[in-house]
Amino acid sequence: MSLAAIFDDARSYARFRDVPVDPAVLRVIHEHMKWGPTSMNCQPLRIRWMVSAQARQALSECVYEGNRAKVLAAPVCAVLGMDLAFVPTLEKLFPHKKDAVAYYDGKPQLVESTALRNSSLQAAYLLVAARMEGLDCGPMSGFHQAQVDRLCWDGTTVKTNFLCNMGYGDRLEMRERNLRWSFEDVCEVR
Repeated sequence: MSLAAIFDDARSYARFRDVPVDPAVLRVIHEHMKWGPTSMNCQPLRIRWMVSAQARQALSECVYEGNRAKVLAAPVCAVLGMDLAFVPTLEKLFPHKKDAVAYYDGKPQLVESTALRNSSLQAAYLLVAARMEGLDCGPMSGFHQAQVDRLCWDGTTVKTNFLCNMGYGDRLEMRERNLRWSFEDVCEVR
């Protein structure tokens, strides 16, 4: 698959065809995205794949009204979370830096910003991997975080970052593509 197919020609989908996604595809997506780089290999992303009608129904009650039908119609909604307790795992994931854990001691804002930044990176890798595997994606941030956290991460140190509907997109009623900034608009080479 080409870069154009992954980025230029791909779209964010709000509608999906009524075709299930094989759970084996979700495993393949993870097996590829897990190799994407994160700072100090911290890997804070946690995923809840909401596939069953029951799981998506429960999740639909946690999203803004305009997103409910999207969650219910998508074959998969990935709840993408960030584990705020990633720091102790650095001993295993980044063993050559002996003071990696101490770097975060007493710095809860650093822990949270690192978890958010790196789980977002990992989620982006996940979207690219999903597109490579032939799935279409519809990322969303219109949800009630506390409700999603209770539904998916209750009793854990994970907080929801964002949601992403996945499946086989339906271009029916798709709007024109929105503007993207040019290189000259947003880049400066120094």
